[in-house]
Amino acid sequence: MKTIVFFPEAAFGPALNSVGIAQEVEKLGHKAIFICDKGFEGVFKGYGFEEHTISMSEPMSAEAMAKYWVDFINGHIPNFNRSPYEQIDTYIKDCWEAIVETSVWAEKDLPKVLEDIKPDVVCIDNVILFPATKRYGKPWVRILSCSENEISDENIPPYLSGCSENDKEGFQKFNNKFLETVAPIHEKFNNFLKECGEEEYPLGEFFEPSPYLNLLLYPEAVKFKRSKKLDDNLFHYLHGCVRKEEDYTVPSFKKNNDGKLIYLSFGSLGSGDIDLMKRLIETLGDSKYRVLVNVGDYKSEYESIPDNIIVESWYPQPSVIPQCDLVIHHGGNNSFTECLYFGVPAIIMPYVWDGHDNAMRAQETKHGIKMHRSNWEKDELLKNIEDTINDIEISNNLKKASDFMQSDNGAEKAAALIVDLN
Repeated sequence: MKTIVFFPEAAFGPALNSVGIAQEVEKLGHKAIFICDKGFEGVFKGYGFEEHTISMSEPMSAEAMAKYWVDFINGHIPNFNRSPYEQIDTYIKDCWEAIVETSVWAEKDLPKVLEDIKPDVVCIDNVILFPATKRYGKPWVRILSCSENEISDENIPPYLSGCSENDKEGFQKFNNKFLETVAPIHEKFNNFLKECGEEEYPLGEFFEPSPYLNLLLYPEAVKFKRSKKLDDNLFHYLHGCVRKEEDYTVPSFKKNNDGKLIYLSFGSLGSGDIDLMKRLIETLGDSKYRVLVNVGDYKSEYESIPDNIIVESWYPQPSVIPQCDLVIHHGGNNSFTECLYFGVPAIIMPYVWDGHDNAMRAQETKHGIKMHRSNWEKDELLKNIEDTINDIEISNNLKKASDFMQSDNGAEKAAALIVDLN
């Protein structure tokens, strides 16, 4: 029996993707253990896994630690209406600074935790690598739960840019500003790598592939056309990597109980924009649809809810989406992939990170549509909902994508690849 360690970043998207793979690892008779930021303590225990925590930021109270990334995101709400290009010197800059800091802090605790656990394989789902992972001396795996363009290629849009695949002028414009903005942050990271005995990264690059195995949680239907094909021996696409969750029964609604069902969620962090969520609830409350709304930790902020809407702090999303006629989401890779997996059309309203990339990709491959998160009118949103639900081309494309993805069983494939490493 092998011991497999999973170390996802402190966000529910990567965390739950790793849970899905870990579930399959244990089905194969091996032990799956999680390492996580102290702010994520308890998440993996809730799924029955052994859990070890490390500090990935300066010392703070348990309450502050748990809210670190929530507060970070909420502090940037005014920037969410900006374009990806305009976010480079605001959200993106601040985010990369914080991410580099997490790598520096992780280096203090991670070596000892790895020695205590003594895993046979270490799986990292983070946008940045921790040097201790390499120095531990066992095979290590990169899991990419964000958009595929995190692995750069001159022929595809820059990561986080939200560019169309044909917008080569936009590629260059975004890259120029990105490199200029992150240069000081990148220098700090390279100095840290040198202190750890690691080689420096080229300017602008924060991703280092594993020489053992790299798993991309990105569907075939939306893959980019690369100028340089990724090595099939080292890079594996997990087209159907969707975790198992408890069953969900759609409750009865006080109004529109026979209407089409919509699921609205902006992820574990996006629910902090309460004003936007209330505006969406008000708009959808005056429609012919039924709506399930995920409001995260802010349920107490919602006192008056329309009779055709049910608000909850959490839903078992992979059990909810297959029962829906449409999903409105933020473009996070979990929501993006799950809609494709279950063949459910989506309206994507991105606000940060790879949400912009996924929204553009859904639209240009005709698997959904993108909308600005707040620059819309009531009639526009309702029309887009109706048009998207009834779009024959989108429906046919989703059927093909879903059939392929559900035949692939990505989580099972990932587990087999991981446990076979020597």
